[in-house]
Amino acid sequence: MRAAGIDPFPARFAEREEIATVRDLAEPLQPGETRPGVVRIAGRLAARRGQGKMAFLDLRDGTGQIQLWARADDIGDESLAGLTGLDLGDILGAWGQLARTKRGELSLMVEGWQILAKSLRPPPDKHAGLRDPETRYRQRYLDLMSDEDQRATFVLRSRAIVAIRRFLEGRGFVEVETPVLQPIYGGAAARPFVTHHNAISRDLFLRIAPELYLKRCIVGGLDKVFELGRVFRNEGVSTKHNPEFTALETYEAYADYEDVMRMLEEMVAEAATAATGSPVVGRDGVEIDFSPPWRRVPLRQALLDATGVDIGEARTRDGLAEQMRLHGFSASEEADWAHLVDDLLSQGLEPTLVQPTFLVDYPVELSPFAKRTPSDPTLVERFEAYAAGMEIANAFTELNDPDDQRARMAELAAARAAGDEEAQPEDEDFLIALEHGMPPTGGLGVGIDRLVMILAERESIREVVLFPAVRTGPVEP
Repeated sequence: MRAAGIDPFPARFAEREEIATVRDLAEPLQPGETRPGVVRIAGRLAARRGQGKMAFLDLRDGTGQIQLWARADDIGDESLAGLTGLDLGDILGAWGQLARTKRGELSLMVEGWQILAKSLRPPPDKHAGLRDPETRYRQRYLDLMSDEDQRATFVLRSRAIVAIRRFLEGRGFVEVETPVLQPIYGGAAARPFVTHHNAISRDLFLRIAPELYLKRCIVGGLDKVFELGRVFRNEGVSTKHNPEFTALETYEAYADYEDVMRMLEEMVAEAATAATGSPVVGRDGVEIDFSPPWRRVPLRQALLDATGVDIGEARTRDGLAEQMRLHGFSASEEADWAHLVDDLLSQGLEPTLVQPTFLVDYPVELSPFAKRTPSDPTLVERFEAYAAGMEIANAFTELNDPDDQRARMAELAAARAAGDEEAQPEDEDFLIALEHGMPPTGGLGVGIDRLVMILAERESIREVVLFPAVRTGPVEP
């Protein structure tokens, strides 16, 4: 092509219109009719048919697909030969009038065309697509190129996120940005990724949650804040876990976890409707209805009903482990009481929570940043929201008593010294911030990827993260 004086990668194609827009323009055309005026479109060559003096080609951009109808009588034998000699996957621009064939197929009657990007490698097979999951995740561009449903998943994801932002802004929340590189990580029980800052000669941590910085915003007088962004946890990969994921956290002064519950169910219903057209979505043959109100049940009662184990009676580590084994659940010898409760929830209760459900009132041992319930100091005002058998959100009436928080951080520091790598380090600056006074506050964290999994009817988090972590090496040249 270069030897023939053709630039295979020109810089621009002026006055292009999206294929969806062009299709809308031509909607009134009847079979055999032509629309006056020339339109210019561009996209990737997806298919071609025909021979001799006529050819039909399918051109696809990010908004849709249209047929090119090319005839030697219109563009000449040489131009038609060049057009039909292009490879599938090539990107080209074409211009001409819109027409509907006698069979009713909308087409662009080609008056001219231009190569815009030569594809040097073949596209995935149109019918077989990409079968190897590792290739799909490692070379996501090929997956998007070959699978319209996969492209639709990420459009759905975008719509849900836009709806969430719009919902929060409509309630007076301010979107803020907090550090991704933190000198002390916190806000969750997780192992961090560690990096090194050369200029200041110290290690920093990729954040495992923005929580403690967002609470500093509340102390400073920003009464309603949220952050929607990436967080990082140095943990394994599963259908529900990716080392980096998208989380939403919101904090509202003068609210409690009951207020947050009502806000969450309204927000998710709006996001579902914006992304799918309805608050009711299908999954594994079951309709999941996000319409408010959602079911509310105390964690202790839910565990008892689902597993037969009463965590209120089994208050020691060994006693709970014994009860778990008696009821057919595994209990790690290394896990403490709080971790055993979490394991029991994961094994016996979580898979049963298909319809949206709030589990409320958690043991204080599981919640170092939540406020104790007035009626029972062994419990905290916390909920986790579940749907489709997995956790999608976590929220507290936030702990704003600096003395209580300091005591709980000291317990976490002791656990860390004893070998718990997921225990939160003590954060003196955060404690000082609390000592300046934080109003009663309701806080919320939402796993955006898991929510999108449900809305898009996907079974793995790697299906809704554009470029997920993979175990295999780089693409071979």
